[in-house]
Amino acid sequence: MIFRLTPENSLLLILDVQTRLLPEIWEAQRIERNCAILARVARRLEIPVVVTEQNSARLGGTANAIQEALGGFSPIEKMSFSGFHSTKNQVEMSGRKTILLCGLESHICVMQSGLDLIEAGYTVFAVGDAMSSRQEPNRRIGWERLKLAGAIPTSTESAVFELMQTAESPHFKAILGLIK
Repeated sequence: MIFRLTPENSLLLILDVQTRLLPEIWEAQRIERNCAILARVARRLEIPVVVTEQNSARLGGTANAIQEALGGFSPIEKMSFSGFHSTKNQVEMSGRKTILLCGLESHICVMQSGLDLIEAGYTVFAVGDAMSSRQEPNRRIGWERLKLAGAIPTSTESAVFELMQTAESPHFKAILGLIK
């Protein structure tokens, strides 16, 4: 079976891209930028977005670029590493069965969330260039584990163009400006 991203079937889940955690992250600027691009595209294409914050008192709030991309939003505070249980209601209420997964850290919260989503029957697209960890080997381990569990690997640019589907999209020029 072939799974595809469409604006009608997808939800963007951004996990724990937080101000006090980012400075420790491998390729942090790229991660923040790509998560913000995904957030802007999701808004433009009317794709639901769910954002989590892990222990925000200690790790800070959601990164500024993502806040700006989303405008008004209410992050879901969590203490468990998997974001599945704390976001389950929002994900279920959206009616979407395809999850575009990105955030921090790849080998902890992103991986555990992805595993739980897959186990619950969701199709997970793991955005490899929009997830990371403090150390690159840990990023790689999380990425590999997600793929082995059945997550579909993608990149920010690949996901964006798949969601847009055609250069004739009324959003093409605006979205192209985000990635160039």
